[in-house]
Amino acid sequence: MPPGPPGLPWIGNKHQMPAVKPWRKFAEWNTQYGSIVSLFLGRTPVIVLGTAQAAWDLLEKRSDIYSSRPRFVVAGEILSDNQRGLMLPYGEPWRKWRKVLHSGFHARRSDTYKDIQSLESKLSMYQILNDPKHWEQHLQRYAASVVVSVSYGRRVESIDEWIVQENIEAMDYLTSVNIPGKYLVESWPWLLKLPVRTPSIVNINAPLILTLGIQRFLQWFREEPERRRQRDIKLYMHLLEDVKARMSQGTIQDCLTTQTINDMPKNGLSELEVAYAVSSPFGAGIETTAGTLSTFFLAMLHFPNVMKKAQAELDAVVGADRMPDYDDKDNLPYISALINEALRWRPVAVLGGTPHAVTQDDEYNGMFIPKGSTVFANMAGIMHDPVMFPDPDDFRPERFLETTNPRLQTFELPFGFGRRICPGMHLSLNSLFINVSRILWAFDITPIVDTAGNKVVPDSWAYTNGFNSRPVSFDCQIIPRSERKVECINMEWEAAKARIGEWQQ
Repeated sequence: MPPGPPGLPWIGNKHQMPAVKPWRKFAEWNTQYGSIVSLFLGRTPVIVLGTAQAAWDLLEKRSDIYSSRPRFVVAGEILSDNQRGLMLPYGEPWRKWRKVLHSGFHARRSDTYKDIQSLESKLSMYQILNDPKHWEQHLQRYAASVVVSVSYGRRVESIDEWIVQENIEAMDYLTSVNIPGKYLVESWPWLLKLPVRTPSIVNINAPLILTLGIQRFLQWFREEPERRRQRDIKLYMHLLEDVKARMSQGTIQDCLTTQTINDMPKNGLSELEVAYAVSSPFGAGIETTAGTLSTFFLAMLHFPNVMKKAQAELDAVVGADRMPDYDDKDNLPYISALINEALRWRPVAVLGGTPHAVTQDDEYNGMFIPKGSTVFANMAGIMHDPVMFPDPDDFRPERFLETTNPRLQTFELPFGFGRRICPGMHLSLNSLFINVSRILWAFDITPIVDTAGNKVVPDSWAYTNGFNSRPVSFDCQIIPRSERKVECINMEWEAAKARIGEWQQ
């Protein structure tokens, strides 16, 4: 097997795994032992890929055996009852889920959403202009409204709406329980065979959650995720029933859910399976898009010279009398490179999304990789590989303009590998372009100043702990670059309001 840290009997390397941000320890081991590291969590072999080439060689070129998933006891079975396609092993149920997502978010289909993305961006620009202190919430609202619009045919006016807050809590919980090595039962699944105590008297009118809590008390790890699962089902079925009601009334835009409901006779999915399937963009799209935009803000505070170069390009191509639009993209190569660099510098999906599993014994460069191994593409390390990305801590968009490597010119690396690549990649990139280009066109992003007159720049490594890791909230100043651009933002928003109203009808 590949080299790696020595472990202990029975528990393997579990005692060496930090409770938070395990990707940093993975990166240390890759530096110490090489681009491919092996360890054990209990009896489960774990392979950590620390370079892009190793990930491409295994997860893409050998995708026929590296496209499955490990067993997720807490996040997959207990919390999700194996309903989340992201965690399903390779097979027919996963293919059904993937077909639903691909039909809604392939490149050409995603281009049809540009209109609503542009309208939502104009609202966000207006909100940032008039309430710059809450810029992060405005970008979260943007991300939420786009994914809810394309998934459920309705907009989001505020992140305080019930469905948004419930979804954020659901995703925060999911990412918090899906940390490798966090739960003993992941390494020792025989704990699921612990006896359960059935109460001598069961109140049939008692809530299901209470009954489950009593029955499962010897399996101490069950109660909380089972309670969260009931909340998730309530949310996803509510959204599905709302779409069905508006379909019957003829008051809904075509969206992923309407398409999937209409295809139910041939896709073989139950209503609950549909509810979970169409919730995938709602779950993943908000955190990843908003998190990357927050990273962009953080980078501008640390690298103001990059902001000035991007603004110079925008001024030359777009001018001051209109906002950038999608038609400008081909003429804004530095903006595209800046977005790539934001995805690289601090990747939100720090462990490459959900880990892969290999379905048969394999050999790579003389190293044995056993069947059933969990395989992580450690993006936190890959994106800071000094061979592929010299001076990796620097935020330097030029690296994507100077490269002759076709993999870096297209740069799909942040979105995963092979058959498990993120189905929402095109939608996400369109959101990043329209927001980054317009924000830099309109505003300077600068540090706040304390009472002593000193600039306060937030820590560039202060990120949350979930496997979707976003910047810890920070303050900054957002200053309009000219009065003409302020006028343009207000004018564009006035025109957009009527369009948004028409879209909702």
